[in-house]
Amino acid sequence: MIFARRFLARCIVLCAAMAAAAAAGTVVTISGEDFHLNGRPTYEGRTWKGQRIEGLLMNSRMVQAVFDDLNPETARRWAYPDTGKWDPERNVREFIAAIPEWKARGLLAVTVNFQGGSPEGYSRDQPWRSGGFTEEGALRPEFADRMRRVLDALDRNGMVAILGYFYFGQDQHLRDEAAVIRATDEATRWVLDGGWRNVLVEINNETDVPKYDHEILKPARVHELILRVRGMERGGHRLLAGTSYGGGSVPKENVVKASDFLLLHGNGVKDPARIRGMVRQTRAVPGYRPMPILFNEDDHENFERPENHFTAAVAERASWGWFDFRRKGEGPGEGYQSPPVNWGISSDRKRGFFKLLAGITGNPSP
Repeated sequence: MIFARRFLARCIVLCAAMAAAAAAGTVVTISGEDFHLNGRPTYEGRTWKGQRIEGLLMNSRMVQAVFDDLNPETARRWAYPDTGKWDPERNVREFIAAIPEWKARGLLAVTVNFQGGSPEGYSRDQPWRSGGFTEEGALRPEFADRMRRVLDALDRNGMVAILGYFYFGQDQHLRDEAAVIRATDEATRWVLDGGWRNVLVEINNETDVPKYDHEILKPARVHELILRVRGMERGGHRLLAGTSYGGGSVPKENVVKASDFLLLHGNGVKDPARIRGMVRQTRAVPGYRPMPILFNEDDHENFERPENHFTAAVAERASWGWFDFRRKGEGPGEGYQSPPVNWGISSDRKRGFFKLLAGITGNPSP
């Protein structure tokens, strides 16, 4: 009788996992250095200026998709000009509404994060509370609900979420290492139970930035969390995982060996030649085997020039992702990381990025 009950319970779990997989509309997989969506390489057959674009995953940093500020003293900073109030529900609705416009121009992935990112772009201090986890590491239901809608919308539009768990401006609000591990487990189970197959996990943003409070989020030990995510599965399916490094840094051997893909950042890199060099150095790290290399944060533009960070990454068969934040003196709504965000293609630099993106990927702008 006990055996029969256990067998029945396993069958129920397996059937639920199979149903979730069947419901998933967008499935991201990796074949060597290439990304595939629903079994076919991204940008299938596309070349640009002699470079193979097929298999790349062009992306943009949109980490404030589920943003909210739980500190009432700072929440007023993000008020919408037309209402005088900050509204996380309006933010996520407008994010979702903008997705088809990005996709039409060739964008296939966005980086989102449960703990957000600096709403000022770069900040010395971060007094706001934008974390999706409690101090004990439990996933906050309101953040999970907004993220659910984001992942569903990306799934419907044939796009990938590079889903970050932790950010160095907010990890200090997790009480201890046990809370970090619990948050990792809860977030991973939540994605697996939701049946999404369009998710790549970024454990934390810029693991080598010396502002992380917890040792397990720092370079020497972050691979433990990558392996933890990779070790969890539902119905034979597991999540693809890695982590990112700060601008100009190359991944360390422990992360290279543990990851499914490698994330680089181009912030602070002045010469596009260095972008090329970073990709080459990454492929030379001990433990490297054929796997995708992605820039998923780079605040450089110059999109009108023949040589820029975007084109340099492409020249080395690395995917590239843009980081747009509000510059000093700009009004509310500018910058994809600066709430209140105008998620449309609403500025000259946004138009420059999407124009180049469309040209490289073969998705002419409407």
